[in-house]
Amino acid sequence: MIYFLSDAHLGLLSISDPREHEIKLVRFLDSIKQNAEEVYLLGDMFDFWFEYKKVIPQGFTRFLGKLAELTDAGIPVHFFTGNHDLWTFGYLEKEIGLIVHRRPELVELGGKMFFLAHGDGLNDTGKSFKLLRKIFHSRTCQKLFSYFPPRLGMTFGQLWSKNNREKHSTYDNVYLGEDKEILIQFAKQYSEHTAVDYFLFGHRHLMFDLQLKNKSRVVLLGDWITQYSYAVFDGKELTVEQFLS
Repeated sequence: MIYFLSDAHLGLLSISDPREHEIKLVRFLDSIKQNAEEVYLLGDMFDFWFEYKKVIPQGFTRFLGKLAELTDAGIPVHFFTGNHDLWTFGYLEKEIGLIVHRRPELVELGGKMFFLAHGDGLNDTGKSFKLLRKIFHSRTCQKLFSYFPPRLGMTFGQLWSKNNREKHSTYDNVYLGEDKEILIQFAKQYSEHTAVDYFLFGHRHLMFDLQLKNKSRVVLLGDWITQYSYAVFDGKELTVEQFLS
C-alpha cells in the first residue's frame, strides 16, 4: 500500500489541542506501518518550519520520531515542501531519513503515472502570490532570515502563518467549480501533452476526486485539521479515505 496525505499544519496557533492534533497523526502512521510500502507527505505538514544552522523548531517530537521509525524500518517517506514548510536545509533528510522533494514530481507507481505536488504556484498567475513565492524561495532571503534570533524568527513565522490561514479561511474547503479550480485547470492542461493516471495535490484543504474526460483523475487530499483524509493506492486502485479513530 502507498499512502498520500498533506496539510497537517502541525503547530498551527488556532488548534485548541495541539498535542492531540499531533497524536492523531502519529496514530494513523502507526496504523499503516505494517503494510505501507511508501508514504508521500504532500506539503504543509508543519504550519511553519525553518531550520537554523544548529536549531530546529520546538515540538513535533512524536511525529518526527514516528517518521524516523518508518524510515528506519526501510519504508521510504517522501516529504514535499509546501508553502508553509519549505525552509528545510538537511535536518529532515539526515536525521529523520526523509526524501525531500522541492518541486512537483511525475512518478510511476504500480504501472500508473502519478503527478505529485503540494499545489502552490501551479497555474497561479496572481502577481502578489508570485512575488511572495519568489521571496520565500530566494536563497538570499532565506539567508537573511536566518540572522534573526530563533525566538524572534519563529514568532514572526507563526504569526505570519496564522494571519495567512485566517485570510484564506473562506477559500479553503469551498469547491469553486471545475472551471475555477486552478489545480484542476493545471491538470487538464498538463494531461494534454503527458499521460497521467492520477494528479494528487494538497494545498486547497479540500477533499475532492474528479475524473477528467481523458480518464486522468484529480485528487485533492483535504487536510489533517478537520478532515483527517488521505489517499491509498493498493497497486491497482486509488481510494480516498478518512482516519476517524
